[in-house]
Amino acid sequence: MNNLGEKARLHLAHADLTVRRHPKTFSAIVTAVLTLSGVTAFGVAPLSMVDSTPKNIQTVTESVSPEGLAAQAEALAEYEMLLHRSDLTRSTDTADTLLRRLGVADPEASSFLRKDPVARTILSGRPGKMLRAVTESSPGGGELQELVVRGPAAERTQLGSHFTRITVRRTEQGLTSVSEQVPMKIETRSGAATVRTTLFAATDEARMPDNITGQMADMFGNDVDFRRDIRPGDSFAVVYEALTADGEPVTWGGSAGRVLAGRFIHGKETYEAVWFQESGKKGEYYSLKGQGKQKAFMSSPLAFSRVTSGFAMRFHPILQTWRAHLGVDLGAPMGTPVHTVGNGVVNFAGVQNGYGNVVIIGHSGGRETVYAHLSRIDVNKGASVTQGSVIGAVGATGWATGPHLHFEFKVKGAQVDPTQVARASETSELSGITRARFESQSKQMHAQLMESIVRPVGKLARVE
Repeated sequence: MNNLGEKARLHLAHADLTVRRHPKTFSAIVTAVLTLSGVTAFGVAPLSMVDSTPKNIQTVTESVSPEGLAAQAEALAEYEMLLHRSDLTRSTDTADTLLRRLGVADPEASSFLRKDPVARTILSGRPGKMLRAVTESSPGGGELQELVVRGPAAERTQLGSHFTRITVRRTEQGLTSVSEQVPMKIETRSGAATVRTTLFAATDEARMPDNITGQMADMFGNDVDFRRDIRPGDSFAVVYEALTADGEPVTWGGSAGRVLAGRFIHGKETYEAVWFQESGKKGEYYSLKGQGKQKAFMSSPLAFSRVTSGFAMRFHPILQTWRAHLGVDLGAPMGTPVHTVGNGVVNFAGVQNGYGNVVIIGHSGGRETVYAHLSRIDVNKGASVTQGSVIGAVGATGWATGPHLHFEFKVKGAQVDPTQVARASETSELSGITRARFESQSKQMHAQLMESIVRPVGKLARVE
């Protein structure tokens, strides 16, 4: 009896260890057994309902032990499970904290990330690189089997076309590393949302990259004042190009390409536009009727800035007198890029009295634009610039009490209201020879816009 008792205790200890190592597997097996028992009961119970006359019922109790349970649990114990975890690198990461966050408990891997020349680059540079770790299943973290890291291309010239893939893999000889430059792919994606608080909150809800939000504002900037007029209830939908690394949208700069089509509902007005490029000409956005959305002059040299002083009389903060303010002051953080509002030539780039660092650009028809109080100047006198080119950055030089951009628009030497000039400036129209191709493309893009509204976030087929 002692031998039998000792064997029983050993079997129970072995079963308890198996259950602790694989609780989910044991639960599944027990559930299956109970389910089979339930099916048997369901098959017998209806027969007793044929005759409702009370009968003598005898209860029989018998222990049932499913055959093969221990063998199955033992086989599962020998089965090696692998876990996959994904994350992004952070500026505060070390080799230990990064691996711990990925569920890796592996001193050898931690040492490898610190010492291997290729693996060390994982923690260098800007944060936001994409991580994917494969480990053995273990309650306290498993041994690293593979770590794949995707980040910006090594060469600046390839930042918009390639990405760096670093792979750390465990082999029979130990951990190895390899770095390679891989072409990114372009996928067409969509996003749609309704503004509840702010435009950026809505675009975050739609999981749209910030540069796509900026493009959407530029696309409809002559229809809607995105600095002051956006209100709850406005809605939008866009179809855009997304750059992907191994099928995943990249998380570093330049993660999205061009907006291909957009729809913005502002109050009772609906605006739509599609990107189209005529042969031999620069591409731009057009309404569905083929009229260019891009006017000769943009409404503002800054994206999402606030007007701190308009084109009117004001009390001068430095001179302490009431004077006509013959321009527009746009509040923005120091260093915000300043864009030229139209094509032209740089007439002046330097320092002028109260203007501080200033750039003056000459445009066709005797028109000039002035950009003052810059923290830096990025163009030289005589250079040709195109609409949207960065010519400097917001600053507080000259007679400025804080960071902002002073912007003026002159027609034949006289200052005029910049916002009125932009809205009244000319646009382009498609030539008749290309209109048929435009209409075909615009119909496809409009269909994708409507699909994105029904299915707000997702991947669409590429439209060529």
